[in-house]
Amino acid sequence: MSSFEQLRSEDDESLKARLRELLLKHSILRGEFVLKSGQRSTWFIDVKNTVCRPEGLAIVSLLILRHLPHEVTAIGGQTMGADPIAFGTAGVATSLGRAIRSFSIRKEAKDHGPGGMIAGVLSETDNAILVEDASSRGTSTLSAASAVRAAGAKVALAIAVVDRGGTAKQLLEQNGIEFRALLSAPDLGLPFEGGLT
Repeated sequence: MSSFEQLRSEDDESLKARLRELLLKHSILRGEFVLKSGQRSTWFIDVKNTVCRPEGLAIVSLLILRHLPHEVTAIGGQTMGADPIAFGTAGVATSLGRAIRSFSIRKEAKDHGPGGMIAGVLSETDNAILVEDASSRGTSTLSAASAVRAAGAKVALAIAVVDRGGTAKQLLEQNGIEFRALLSAPDLGLPFEGGLT
């Protein structure tokens, strides 16, 4: 495993190659799976098995931070897929001298305490980036964007570690959200949507 300082010195293509290796080693499962969409797939990607490892989180955080617009002040997304990425990236940002708040969007509004969909720190003045581990259709990110906008904040950008479906970009950009992915399913040698049957 490389040190953080070694990773910082690597260019984007080297970091993406390392990320690809980690995803192939730790996150790709083969078999018969039912996706969130209800469709069947011959493969599944559990990105958390990579981003919850020190090197994986450092690489993902560095790649996100290198391309983050200066005006971004908060990072988050739907729990659980976004949580390690958002919290880890905010922590790495702090170590690099950039203050970015982090938040998580609940699957349903909390009905006790202060309530609401947002946990963590998101204010009405924030320009937020939405993150996700793997994006199939973009619907989870679109739902997260609605919660952020309902809280009065702006959505500056959405980034997925892996674009597994190939359709998120179109859906999100139709709704005024720029979408980027660090890697795509074809980058991992897999078809979009995991070889749907």
